[in-house]
Amino acid sequence: MDFQLIWQKLLTPGTLYYALLLAVVVGFVAWLVGRTLALAFERLVERPGHLPADRTAIKFLAQLTRLAVYLFAFVTYAHLVPQLQKMGTAWLASVGAASIVLGLAAQNTLGNLIAGISLLLYRPFNLGDRLQVAAPSGLETGVVESLNLGYTILLTSDNRRVVIPNSLMASQTSINISLTDERKLNSVPIRISPDADVDQARAILVALVKEHPKALEYHSCPVTKLGKRYVTLTLKMWCQNPQTADDLKNDLLEAAKKRFEKQGVPMFRGKSGKNAP
Repeated sequence: MDFQLIWQKLLTPGTLYYALLLAVVVGFVAWLVGRTLALAFERLVERPGHLPADRTAIKFLAQLTRLAVYLFAFVTYAHLVPQLQKMGTAWLASVGAASIVLGLAAQNTLGNLIAGISLLLYRPFNLGDRLQVAAPSGLETGVVESLNLGYTILLTSDNRRVVIPNSLMASQTSINISLTDERKLNSVPIRISPDADVDQARAILVALVKEHPKALEYHSCPVTKLGKRYVTLTLKMWCQNPQTADDLKNDLLEAAKKRFEKQGVPMFRGKSGKNAP
């Protein structure tokens, strides 16, 4: 067997041996690149703290990337083999025409897909981040529960799920509260009688804030309104996060009523005779 003749045929463009050798080389390189990318995505999935999105989106993006590698390898092979160059050119033209038709027929879907890939790459937010976004229902605040290639899902504090198309999510201005200080300045207006001692009432309210475990720091307690039948003291304090603000406010209102009654500080009473906030 003349190995020199066989080797010459393998390296001669236009021969069957050349086409087979090129197919093996291109196929191996495509498999190697695809396998390397697959391992990289698998390692990313195994590190939950570094995931920019949910596992489904990461795996789908990995499959999409491997498919792009194989398609690129096939087109490259078709252009390197003289007998297949015409077929490769025609195939590219067909793909281009089909892409235009599909793009016109599914503009919104493709827009969400491209926006989803953009969100995965640039990572303006991660799973678990707390976002504030504009929705048809108004300003919504929620935790990022899921980010796939079509939609972003936020879980609100009242257990609602806000589903936002990625095209809208990528184009609008959103506030990532998790990247800022989560503390919230909470304000609790309390009305007392005009005959009450303002300094005594303020001292009681300040003491209640310092005693409450959910209050981080006392801020101020100014007189914010003077009425004919009441004086409004607005108690301000820092709380841990927006979720604890309502609970803290309710606790302080109840504690203030009890402490005022115990120490003889008259609160404002409406026409019905009941204490008013």
